[in-house]
Amino acid sequence: MSWLDNVRKRIPFIAKRDTPDNLWIKCPGCGSMVFAKEYDENLRVCPSCGHHGRVGAAMRLEQVLDPGYILLKAPATVDDPLKFRDTKKYTDRLRDARAKTHEQDALVNATGSIEGLHVVVGVQDFAFMGGSMGVAVGSAFVAGIRAAIAHHAPYIIFTAAGGARMQEGILSLMQMPRTTAAIQELHDAGLPYIVVMTDPTTGGVTASYAMLGDVQLAEPGALIGFAGQRVIEQTIREKLPEGFQRAEYLLDHGMLDMVVPRSELRVRLASLIGYLTPEKAAA
Repeated sequence: MSWLDNVRKRIPFIAKRDTPDNLWIKCPGCGSMVFAKEYDENLRVCPSCGHHGRVGAAMRLEQVLDPGYILLKAPATVDDPLKFRDTKKYTDRLRDARAKTHEQDALVNATGSIEGLHVVVGVQDFAFMGGSMGVAVGSAFVAGIRAAIAHHAPYIIFTAAGGARMQEGILSLMQMPRTTAAIQELHDAGLPYIVVMTDPTTGGVTASYAMLGDVQLAEPGALIGFAGQRVIEQTIREKLPEGFQRAEYLLDHGMLDMVVPRSELRVRLASLIGYLTPEKAAA
């Protein structure tokens, strides 16, 4: 036995520590490593570059609403109206998405308040099948609108979607006029409809309720559009400008009213609600 082996035997053994694999997050914007706790405390915004990360429905509601908000029950819908199957059964995809997000579908509604002002808020979760719009999302949107009418409160929707849900075919496309008609019900009741577009908001959602707000807001850097940039470039055979379809570009070209950092969103929404419903603010 060599002297090195003797030395090794005399060194006390220290067990390897189990380190969680989610202590750090790599920023999609600048690539820097951010301590996960710091990232969450900063509302999932990178402290280095300001990149706004995607936020799930539960976290979004906690960030925006005052404590004590109440989740609204999701309307009952048929899970698989077309018995659709591609590489996987649609029912299996729904089951996996529900297990991942702990939500019934991609749109969640809650009633509560922002800075003491009563509101109904809907949040699309991109983690649930890309936030895609199917019958369940359309039904939840209509339910949110009608809850706002019942509570005589503004309806605020946070959009995040890849478009219509292909597994539901024409039924998903029918949600575009359906949600548009619901917005008219809200207007007939004299109540505001505020849209906050988050990354990404695309496809049929952009072509319907995402672009019909009385006030159009977006988070910094959010991708907003109908068709993808590559599809547009191939169609018109031209190179699109830098930053095309990003929130700041749309603001410069009149498609948005304001781009608001996440840290300022609660205060800005409260101000808008106060302007649009002065009688509530006075009360």
